[in-house]
Amino acid sequence: MKRLRILVLVMVVMFSATGLYAEEVKKVDGKEVHEVEAKGTPLVHTVKPEASPVSGSASIGVFNKYIFRGYELSSHSLVVQPSVSVSYKGFSASLWSNIDSNVNGTQSVTNANYLSNQGKKDLNETDLTLSYTYVMDKLSLTGGYIYYGTDYTAETDEVFVTISYDTLLKPTLSVYRDINEYGGTYFNLSIAHSVPVYKDMTLDLGASAGYFSGSDDYWKTYDASTAAYTGKKYSGFHDGMVKAGLTIPVAKNVSVQPLVQYWFPLSSDAKKSVSGNSFNPNGKLDNNVVTGVNLTLSF
Repeated sequence: MKRLRILVLVMVVMFSATGLYAEEVKKVDGKEVHEVEAKGTPLVHTVKPEASPVSGSASIGVFNKYIFRGYELSSHSLVVQPSVSVSYKGFSASLWSNIDSNVNGTQSVTNANYLSNQGKKDLNETDLTLSYTYVMDKLSLTGGYIYYGTDYTAETDEVFVTISYDTLLKPTLSVYRDINEYGGTYFNLSIAHSVPVYKDMTLDLGASAGYFSGSDDYWKTYDASTAAYTGKKYSGFHDGMVKAGLTIPVAKNVSVQPLVQYWFPLSSDAKKSVSGNSFNPNGKLDNNVVTGVNLTLSF
């Protein structure tokens, strides 16, 4: 009987122990506070830190060429492309630059504001992008503004909208409208997919296709009969691109991303030459291979 009383007492203590503490979650100064109460004792406060609403990244890339929407903007040199971006509750701001190690004329840079410092190293472009992204489940809508600070052509501005869906291949449609020097609209449809390779390393695949429609006189095409850019305004399927790369974590929030891209014209007008002159006033598109590596720090 004594043993039975002892066994009952032990069981009572064990069951009581599970009820000695109660946890309540409250918000104090905007933070989650977990209040753990021991029966008969004051509350013990523990604060669970919230994730910062601010995020961003800084990166630097080194590549054998600078290709923009299919246009070859460097030749026989290396380009270094540093960038930094910061986001806060959907709002984002980023700066991106291009440094050409040995400025050399290309077919795609043909206007009168061409760089005068041939054969020299030059920081010839710095772009500012401001945007806001609204997320609805798997659908993301982004609107923004881009300022192109270019040395090799007149500086200009664009506004853009992007819609993407977070599913297989992550399809993304972007529309850019130049509102300053080169009135026209550029459409780009892209897909991307990452495949786990080893631990946190991924193989990153992607492709894109662009369509351009010029709307002001800058985009008049070359006419052999007048030997000048007096033809119809350039429009049509423009550039295509496929790419493959690796994302390799090397430290906390730091990754290395070697990649290769293949760029090509999507139509005969995009690659056409007339009497030795590019049909497209901005220069004809060629097949190009871009190789290089990015180093990225996320925060």
